[in-house]
Amino acid sequence: MVTKPGTIGGRIRYWRMRRGGMTQAVLAGLAGVTQSYVSQVESGRKTIDRRSTLVALAAALQVTVADLLGQGTESGDPARESAAECVPAIWSALIEIEDGERRPSTYTTERLAAEIARAEQLRTSSNYPAMARLLPGLLLEAAAVGGTVLVQVAYQAATCLRNLGYRHLALNAARLAGAVAENTEDPAWIAASRFAYAQSLPIESASVAARAADRSLIELQADAADERVRQMLGQLHLSAALTSTVSGRLDVARDHLAEAAREAATLGDPVDGAGFNGCGFGPTNVGLWEMSIAAELGESGRVIELSRTVRPQVLAASIRQQSYWLDLGRALADGGRRDAEALVAFVQAERAAPIPFAINPLARDAVVTLAQRAQRRAIPDDLRLLAGRIGINLAAYLLVITTSPISPTVRFGT
Repeated sequence: MVTKPGTIGGRIRYWRMRRGGMTQAVLAGLAGVTQSYVSQVESGRKTIDRRSTLVALAAALQVTVADLLGQGTESGDPARESAAECVPAIWSALIEIEDGERRPSTYTTERLAAEIARAEQLRTSSNYPAMARLLPGLLLEAAAVGGTVLVQVAYQAATCLRNLGYRHLALNAARLAGAVAENTEDPAWIAASRFAYAQSLPIESASVAARAADRSLIELQADAADERVRQMLGQLHLSAALTSTVSGRLDVARDHLAEAAREAATLGDPVDGAGFNGCGFGPTNVGLWEMSIAAELGESGRVIELSRTVRPQVLAASIRQQSYWLDLGRALADGGRRDAEALVAFVQAERAAPIPFAINPLARDAVVTLAQRAQRRAIPDDLRLLAGRIGINLAAYLLVITTSPISPTVRFGT
């Protein structure tokens, strides 16, 4: 009996065995990759850097990408477990609101505004478990008021649930935000809810997400005189660029990225680092999404080149700063010749947003791959030296796994 391990490569092997002992060669043929690639991923010698590859492997194994990532189904990380305890109550609140029920408000206007601001601060710092604890009550209180208040809280819920790996519930929250936004007739919040919807769709639905963004861009263009709308239209262009890349529509992706860059150049980076709804649209965010698109295309050199022109610290959202360091770290780790630099980038990613880093399966696999390479090269002393200079959790984690057998129970500290 093959037990389900804690790495993506291990899960691929698990599901391959569950499919009647499917061989690596058969899986490779179905997914459009090489048998050598499958072997290296399963053994931890190579990471999966492209969303499209995850989609192809999941389809070949007849599972979801979430199954391969272990999202929303596997415990082990304290942050994830803490958030998971709140998810049923969030789901219940969403169902109640979608069903049309409204409880009397128990909050004053001032308290409700303060709680929404608190949730927004937690979103900015990427503290999703703490957000999850707020959301059940906050959703019901926002529903009692309705309007843009409910749209904003439903958007916050969609963001929180998506980053915790509960995309099916994030989609419910995004749809709720969209339905309420349409009634408010506020084009900026309509655009924000459309962006939340596109972001919440699973990776397998990249083409659906791209088409949804395209429709929204057409419908909302008439309201582009509103700067808030322009910021969200820019975000929709970025979303469409990435999802079009995943679905293989590269010409369309380039057009969307160019439109986003043009819009960002006229707007500039938000003075407060956040902008409308905390999305931080501007030239810096465009650069970050361009790095992610280059990573999706397997262009590690391009990612590194772009990183020299992007200053992620100008944005308030820690998840955007982490995106920069994570994309850069994975690009530096590609090929195995710059692992020390990659480790420094991963350390910066963990510093930027510790909780998302700890629960991100792609981040974990990238670091495990670094550790296994160091183990094979028999150079743990180099990592000890680097750990002495850095002195934080990720370096300590690497030291543990390079001096002991790799185990799915070993995890990042927070």
